[in-house]
Amino acid sequence: MTPDQSAPEPEASLADEPEVRQALAEGDRSSVASVVAEHPSSPLAWTELADLADSEGRAIESFAFASVAADLARAQLVAGGWTSGDPVSWSDEPNRAYLRALDTQRRAAESLGLDERASDLAGELATADPEAPARIASEFTPTQLISIVSAHDIAVDAANNHAASVAQTGDVVAEPAASDAAGED
Repeated sequence: MTPDQSAPEPEASLADEPEVRQALAEGDRSSVASVVAEHPSSPLAWTELADLADSEGRAIESFAFASVAADLARAQLVAGGWTSGDPVSWSDEPNRAYLRALDTQRRAAESLGLDERASDLAGELATADPEAPARIASEFTPTQLISIVSAHDIAVDAANNHAASVAQTGDVVAEPAASDAAGED
């Protein structure tokens, strides 16, 4: 390294939250609010709550929850030396809570007719990580926002699918009529 060069600044990063990830993974959709109550300073927990509200079409709640998530994330990033406009990499998994919160807040703002706010949030997201909007769109579609499924839910779905297939087994299906070589029945 020459005297004219300086060491690259480390990228901003949110703290990893393994206890929050575990609580979310072990819960279901109805338990996300209790995870937030247990971890009120967690950007990840608030982001999940915002995504849940978004997936249920509750734009006001989604906007509010995503605002809290983004504010908590910004405060955490600033405490680590980040300044607004610095990159926040999607490749660092804890940062995804901030990036997802910005996108969820943007979608809610659009839904509420807050076009200027939506535009500002889209700009903030693109500045933080230009690849994040595409990653979020491909990995967190409205039906995939909350990927938390309990073992009980899986077992119930499997039982219901099995029962449906058993009910259809044994149904009589008419054989198609065979035509002769001339094409007649």
